[in-house]
Amino acid sequence: MLTRWPLQLMVAVCAAVWIPAASFAADAFGPDPAALAKSRSQAIAYLTAAQAADGSWTAPNAPGVTGLVVYGLLSGGAPPDHPAVKKGLKHLESFTQPDGGVYNKDAHHGNYETAIVMLAFQAANKDGRYKDRLAAAEKYIRKVQWDEGETDPADAKFGGAGYGRTGDRPDLSNTSFFLDALQTAGATKDDPAVQKALVFLSRCQNLESENNTTPFAAKINDGGFYYTPAAGGNSQAGNTPEGGLRSYGSMTYAGLKSMIFAGLTPEDERVKAALTWIRKFYSVKENPGLGQQGLYYYSQVFAKTLATLDLDEVADADGAKHDWRKELATHLFSQQQPNGSWVNENARWMEGDPNLATAYALIALKYCDPKPAKPAK
Repeated sequence: MLTRWPLQLMVAVCAAVWIPAASFAADAFGPDPAALAKSRSQAIAYLTAAQAADGSWTAPNAPGVTGLVVYGLLSGGAPPDHPAVKKGLKHLESFTQPDGGVYNKDAHHGNYETAIVMLAFQAANKDGRYKDRLAAAEKYIRKVQWDEGETDPADAKFGGAGYGRTGDRPDLSNTSFFLDALQTAGATKDDPAVQKALVFLSRCQNLESENNTTPFAAKINDGGFYYTPAAGGNSQAGNTPEGGLRSYGSMTYAGLKSMIFAGLTPEDERVKAALTWIRKFYSVKENPGLGQQGLYYYSQVFAKTLATLDLDEVADADGAKHDWRKELATHLFSQQQPNGSWVNENARWMEGDPNLATAYALIALKYCDPKPAKPAK
């Protein structure tokens, strides 16, 4: 379920960054429905053909990849009883551990894998078949968050979640999946785990404030987000000569989406700063700050964030209006291969694997359904 902001708060966002509802065009937002349906159908056909005999994709011992593919198939419109989905779900079920997590016990990725599998299980949970597994998985992921049991609230690790290995550092990507999984389980903004995560999220933002007193906060101060302030800090986009951690697109959208889930409103300085960064670096063709690296991961978090904001048009730094659904979908259509897959020529973070890239693309397209324009005032 997507977070919906109250009308008065949405008006505040529109006034600050976005196009006012009164100026929306009469036409529907989003791509041509026939083109969208065709793209999804071709992607589902590709993934169905690419599935291994054991129900997995790419790596039989990596439930994170298979979980994303199953979630992508379900996001693309494949029903829970689709043959490929059923086989994939059965494969994922085989990774259920005694502690409730769903992960490869030899890979030390318990939080990452369980959180992703929870998204797949929930999307297939039409008849309640995964109710017990989801409840057990929720209990597991709550235990892997860095909280008072592991560290002090002043520690940069506090509130975050990592891959899940013992003693690993938390990061924004894993914390974002962790929060998505909690939301899937019904957690609200007032949940203690969500509020603890907000402490970590605030420290991942390049914004000096009472919420972020890390050594990195003031070195760039552009409102964007980076990978982690923990264990000395890290940005996948690199450091400035002064030691600042550069902001980049995928983490900025992940951070903003997660802050919305944690209850922040447009009046909050953290939200304002993130929206300003997004406006300045708006793009559907690259992951700002990283170019083509992680492009398809970026596409899905870009789409989910803007859908969570319940926005139809974005005004970039020059004031140009963007129907983000249409622009994102049109770009994805242009990159789809003849066999129905997507693949990133930049193979960083496994996006050279067409199964993973196609899963991300289908998840992104989930949020691109055409939407009627709001009535003119």
